[in-house]
Amino acid sequence: MRLIKGFTLLFFLCVFPTLCAAQTEASGDHVRVRLLAPEQLAAGQTHTLGFYFEVDPHWHVYWRNAGDSGAAPKFNIRSDSASTGDIQWPFPTRLPVEHLTNLGYEGNVAYLFELTPKADAKTIALNIDLEWLVCKIDCIPGFGSMTTELPVGSEASWNAEDKALIEQWQARIPQAAANSPWQAESLLTGADNTLQLSLNGSGEAPEVFPLDGALLAAASPEHSSTENGYRYTFKRQPGVDLPAHTGFVISDGEQAWQLDNVPLGSAPPAQANQPLWLLLVAAFVGGVILNLMPCVFPVLSIKLFGLINSGAGASARTREGLLYSAGVLATFAALGALLLALRAGGAAIGWGFQLQSAPVVLGLIVLFWLMALAFSGVFEFGHRLMQMAGSASGGSFVTGVLAVFVAAPCTGPFMGAALGAAAVLPAASAMAIFLGLGAGLAAPFLLLTLSPALLARLPRPGPWMDTLRQLFAFPLYATVIWLLWVLGQLAGESGWLLGSSLLLTLAFCLWLGGKGGKLWRLVAWVLALAALVVTFARLAPSEPATTAGDGIWQGYNAELIQQARADGQAVFIDYTAAWCITCQVNKKLVLNTEHTTELFKQHNVLAIRADWTRHDPAITQALSQLGRNSVPVYAWYAPGAESAQLLPQILQERMINDLFKTSTGDQ
Repeated sequence: MRLIKGFTLLFFLCVFPTLCAAQTEASGDHVRVRLLAPEQLAAGQTHTLGFYFEVDPHWHVYWRNAGDSGAAPKFNIRSDSASTGDIQWPFPTRLPVEHLTNLGYEGNVAYLFELTPKADAKTIALNIDLEWLVCKIDCIPGFGSMTTELPVGSEASWNAEDKALIEQWQARIPQAAANSPWQAESLLTGADNTLQLSLNGSGEAPEVFPLDGALLAAASPEHSSTENGYRYTFKRQPGVDLPAHTGFVISDGEQAWQLDNVPLGSAPPAQANQPLWLLLVAAFVGGVILNLMPCVFPVLSIKLFGLINSGAGASARTREGLLYSAGVLATFAALGALLLALRAGGAAIGWGFQLQSAPVVLGLIVLFWLMALAFSGVFEFGHRLMQMAGSASGGSFVTGVLAVFVAAPCTGPFMGAALGAAAVLPAASAMAIFLGLGAGLAAPFLLLTLSPALLARLPRPGPWMDTLRQLFAFPLYATVIWLLWVLGQLAGESGWLLGSSLLLTLAFCLWLGGKGGKLWRLVAWVLALAALVVTFARLAPSEPATTAGDGIWQGYNAELIQQARADGQAVFIDYTAAWCITCQVNKKLVLNTEHTTELFKQHNVLAIRADWTRHDPAITQALSQLGRNSVPVYAWYAPGAESAQLLPQILQERMINDLFKTSTGDQ
């Protein structure tokens, strides 16, 4: 009996060699597949492995989007001792077959994937099932299985030929869109059941491959030159509903880049087409207007009158003006550089991102609360706080920093176009726009400090300045209330309560410290620091507030917008944020009025409120497609219109009325 069992086992081992040895190859008609893997893996490192398809001449295998016929290969990779990534697809070529176009590879190709050994793994067992289709005119399906065990050591060890193949095909894997010399400018529906993709960039026209074969035909799209790059016209597949977005791979023949989630129905950023000098003028004027922001004007006024009252001479005033301007420009440059760096890294953010953080908002609340109390004369904080706020000489650089931080997030007239262009312009031009905004914000204060004639026109110093300082405390209290409301939007009701409790505690500490004596002051400092630490530590982001029940307004939903436009319904999108004062004023005076509500209902307008209070990549990308990276933005899509009409940042009811006169022909 034992002899029979031994022969039986030997029979199976010989007939099925995978049971007794690693199987890292598979083959079928016209194709041979082998696993590209290191002879030894390095512990704790991620490795790129691959499946190398060696295909007979004139035969081909397929890309992830196979095109008009064919099928992409399938890989089922299993391992209990390692994690594996998705298949990485090298950019393809178009393969005409009769009247069809396939997307794939004629000849050899490697499909890659990443593998990371789990902690403490000594060997990595891999079990792999493969399916493929190899075609010339006819197609032949193939199947295969692979099994292997890879040892894990201190460093990886590769066969030189396999390593070279991995590196060769890694170069053909599409990179992130942020690294691409071409950027998607718009994706619009065209005539004769087409979609038109516009790319912004220079150089020879790249090849463009659609990721979604169910939406777009694989045939090479017609393309034409535009002012900023190229426009590609793809044939749509018949009977397919339009999605909210789709993706493409673009290639110059040597490298490739992947554009994911290009929104459908976006308008080209016309602002980028404007001359740079005009954008700089708009930025400068917009910066000047920022001086009127309610949380900036009191601080600058007190700073200026304090400078006069101090009896500073012309040279001292000039120095303060220059220091203030330096603070403004340095802060604009720092925020602009951070935004550009994140943009280059592929992050989707926009101007005002600093107030999308609850801790930053809480920090501003504390600062303005202490400033307001000091303006009211509740306490004297030496000259330190005054140096920050500006009532005495000195600290002008910090005043400039503070002015930018609280004024810049909300765009006013002229700023939207300039900031929107900065989102798509080269880094040097974008930075010039940021500095133009800073120059505009700094100009009035600097001009007054430099000009004795203008300064002489201001009221003479006197006791009235104390009254003015106390009066200006109230806009700062109002700013605190506004920021507490913003904090409530970011962190929920607990955020509002935490912020209010912190302010109460700080006020108590000021009273306690003012009782005199080192001990009480020490207790007050300890209590204040403890309250600050506990409050910041307990801040947690909350779920975004819903717009359900907000009258006719609905939350941002790209698919809903696309469907409404496809149905010929008018769409109005209010891109807004809780920290944007202009947005709130426009809501109160225009958008949330009974008149506008009835007008929208009467004309069956889909009213969308895109709340950008928190970081939201989808809204950021939608803004970018409109050529903007700040709020407020008001986008109007008339029934049947292919692109959006952008309204001014300061809304009036007559502008809303004019929308319907234009779209319906009413007079």
